[in-house]
Amino acid sequence: MAGTRWLTADEQRAWRAYLEATHALLAAIDGQLQQSMGVPHAYYEILVRLSEAPDRSLRMSQLAEACMSSKSRLSHAVARLEERGWVERLNCPSDRRGQFARLTPAGFAALEAGAHGHVEQVRNALFDPLSPEQVDQLAAISRTIAAAADGAMGEGGLDSCCSNDAEEA
Repeated sequence: MAGTRWLTADEQRAWRAYLEATHALLAAIDGQLQQSMGVPHAYYEILVRLSEAPDRSLRMSQLAEACMSSKSRLSHAVARLEERGWVERLNCPSDRRGQFARLTPAGFAALEAGAHGHVEQVRNALFDPLSPEQVDQLAAISRTIAAAADGAMGEGGLDSCCSNDAEEA
């Protein structure tokens, strides 16, 4: 297409290295969580976000935003976590359509039990191979990429690209 800014050879190598590293890292983390807790990383992220929230509870729409997930995908994940007894849904007293997700004591215990292996996997797969300077560079580069991606998403955020998932979970 006319006007396309094709990647240079160096950019192409960097892009492919980034993809390879990202896929390998996420596969290692997901595999460890599947083995130790029987859940994918996305479910673990839900447990973490709830554990950090006041009263270990968040409105479903806030949780979806925090996890960078569509509302329907989050609703499905919360349903699976409910089946395990790790999360419960509560109706919002001020909004009949709204719901909260709350981490149960059993969910917090599962998170605590799984956190040690997860942190060790993140350390082994990401931080141990890097120097302290590279960790600082990784943080700076990641913030820059995230900010650029957020800007590319536009004002509507994730839901603007996932209009089929617009209903309140």
